[in-house]
Amino acid sequence: MEEQFILRVPPSVAERIERLMNESAAASSSNPDDASLDLSFSEDGRNGTFMIGNESFPASLLDLPAVVESYKTYDDSVLIKTADIGQMIMVREENDPAPEGVEYKHGLTPPMRDARRRRFRREPDLNAELVNQVEKHLINIMHGVSVNQNASVIGGGEEGGDRKKPPLARAPKQPNVQEPAANGEEAEPERSDSEESEN
Repeated sequence: MEEQFILRVPPSVAERIERLMNESAAASSSNPDDASLDLSFSEDGRNGTFMIGNESFPASLLDLPAVVESYKTYDDSVLIKTADIGQMIMVREENDPAPEGVEYKHGLTPPMRDARRRRFRREPDLNAELVNQVEKHLINIMHGVSVNQNASVIGGGEEGGDRKKPPLARAPKQPNVQEPAANGEEAEPERSDSEESEN
């Protein structure tokens, strides 16, 4: 596996980078200032500066909303996976606003626009106090301490006292009905529990 990242730059910068890559080595060596590329980050590792020639542009390291796989091919028929890409370096113009947060809200292609909101399940709304109470109860149970089952966490009910379960309804007892045996003989009558205990 290789280490890869995505470099997204403004169109004007992309043209300059493409021109630099297409020029021959002899032409680029004649003016080394035009051919220089540099990328440096500040201490937080998320914000930095991208230099091309003598111009500098602000850059940000952003997490992609989904992992992107990259592939190589040598014969245009067999693809070989080379990396999983989870981050992107976004270079922007000086007057463009910085992205909010550390995660880029869009994917790389138009169908993945606003992917975090449109394509992923929303996080459930949880009451932090309820989560803490349940966590404490679980820790107590694991340590062998009894937990009051009538706590408001479990779902209402009155405080104190043991909760009584309603009696289970029993099915009515059916009279003994003798079914004929499969071979045509009379079936042996079923014995009740009291008859078996007498024998």
